[in-house]
Amino acid sequence: MTALEELLEVMRRLRDPQTGCAWDREQTLSSIVPHTLEEAHEVADAIASGSMTAIRDELGDLLFQVVFLARIAEEQGEFAFDDVARAIVDKLVRRHPHVFQHHQSLTSSEQTAAWESMKAAERRADGADGVLAGVARSLPALTRAAKLGKRAARVGFDWPEVDGVRAKVDEELAEFEATLRDGESAARREEEFGDMLFALANWGRHLGIDPEAALRAANGKFESRFAAMERFAAARGIALGSLDLEAWERLWQEAKNSTPKSPPTG
Repeated sequence: MTALEELLEVMRRLRDPQTGCAWDREQTLSSIVPHTLEEAHEVADAIASGSMTAIRDELGDLLFQVVFLARIAEEQGEFAFDDVARAIVDKLVRRHPHVFQHHQSLTSSEQTAAWESMKAAERRADGADGVLAGVARSLPALTRAAKLGKRAARVGFDWPEVDGVRAKVDEELAEFEATLRDGESAARREEEFGDMLFALANWGRHLGIDPEAALRAANGKFESRFAAMERFAAARGIALGSLDLEAWERLWQEAKNSTPKSPPTG
């Protein structure tokens, strides 16, 4: 057997009603979704680490999720793994006519425009003809905010200049602060905080910054600096819980100066 055939056989045995794994047999399409999302994020982490071994292993974990979901669908009489593979082959050939039919050269931007046009036509054919239709609700919220803004911009609903988005960020910040000042409900504070984050995501879009990637990098930077503070405190026999605000600030500045900064780009 090929490695893929062996993987499909392993999956079949794991789901066998009599001799399979109890946990694997209990899973449903819905219950697997969190694991699939987690594995996709772990692929991203592996790529960021630069370890080809980690990338290989995490891609295997993600492929297993696809095989798992396809196996459940096959058991329900819906489709099998081969149908999944055939569907993506057909889609890629259909959406790349310049490669598989016309043999013409397109720039990356021309291909992106053609791809989006075909996707929109497919959505209309499926009865989802709204401008914002098809933006997956399971996407990370910042990513989805930027995608929604990008979709709306295609039909002209957008700020013409980046300064307009910047002003919107200020406006949303002021509205959020007003909910705090006026003692409004938690629901209202959350609503206005969400509006502020949405404006920030679209400011990033206008600046060519992926808001999800930017926040992921900020998370990593915070983790690195906090770990450095823990090391410094431990080396000096200081309990973190005993630090006052000024001591924390000194330790934070020391950690900032000791951890590498992001490399310059451009």
